[in-house]
Amino acid sequence: MTDPGKPDAAAERARWAASGAAWDRWADSMADPADRVNRPLLDLCGVTAGDRLLDLASGAGEPALTAATLAGPSGLVVASDLVEPMLAGARRRAAANGAHLAFSLADMTSLPFGARSFDRVTCRFGLMFVPDDRAAVAEMARVLRPGGRAAVAVWGPLEGNILFRELAAVLDRHLGPGALAGLDVLFRHSGAGFLAEVLESGGLDGVEVRHLRLSQGVPADRPFWKATLDMAFSPALATLSPSGREALEARIAAHFAGLADGRGLVPVDMHVVLGAGAAR
Repeated sequence: MTDPGKPDAAAERARWAASGAAWDRWADSMADPADRVNRPLLDLCGVTAGDRLLDLASGAGEPALTAATLAGPSGLVVASDLVEPMLAGARRRAAANGAHLAFSLADMTSLPFGARSFDRVTCRFGLMFVPDDRAAVAEMARVLRPGGRAAVAVWGPLEGNILFRELAAVLDRHLGPGALAGLDVLFRHSGAGFLAEVLESGGLDGVEVRHLRLSQGVPADRPFWKATLDMAFSPALATLSPSGREALEARIAAHFAGLADGRGLVPVDMHVVLGAGAAR
């Protein structure tokens, strides 16, 4: 299969170095929605007490923080990310929660760990940003013990993710198509069978793929979209003046108000694809 949205390595490093503060800012308020993905991902990975787990692209700390509660004091959870600004939130939250986490800067295609170092590897919404995704999966397989399990979460198709779709529509009209450069990478693994192929070609056996579809209605008068705007579209917003940002947010609020049903609720559906496999 062709890769529809292979990212540029330098651009991705710059994106995440610039996005760390936004992810940290929203991490606590987004904890409950994030848990709707964290738990199924960790269940699919099979995390149990005493496990040694490596979490890749940990960002502001999940699912590493949740995994640490499952692995318990006899286990070890390493939270890793490509750039230090993204790990700042994870360090802060771990200290605040008294969580036992280790931290590491790590390029997913060249992990700084020995072979067979971990029982589990997780990656939530990170694999799609790696230019050589198959090399990243090969590294997951390398650092896993034989029979150890890796699990990843990626976004399903754009049409199944209403919040991204509608925000993108407003930004396209307000800022122009150039503002959405790089958005395709978010949905890079959403094609039918594509994630399974990546995991298998990277060296994982017994690959299993599940589709997680989450639906909810959110009050239109609540700025529920601000976290996603900040975290996913921060490069596009960087050039806006304060008044320009204010005008954009007013336009977004009006757009979502127009999507509300008779009860004043906006549908905010998510489609997430979970994939897992075992090391040989």
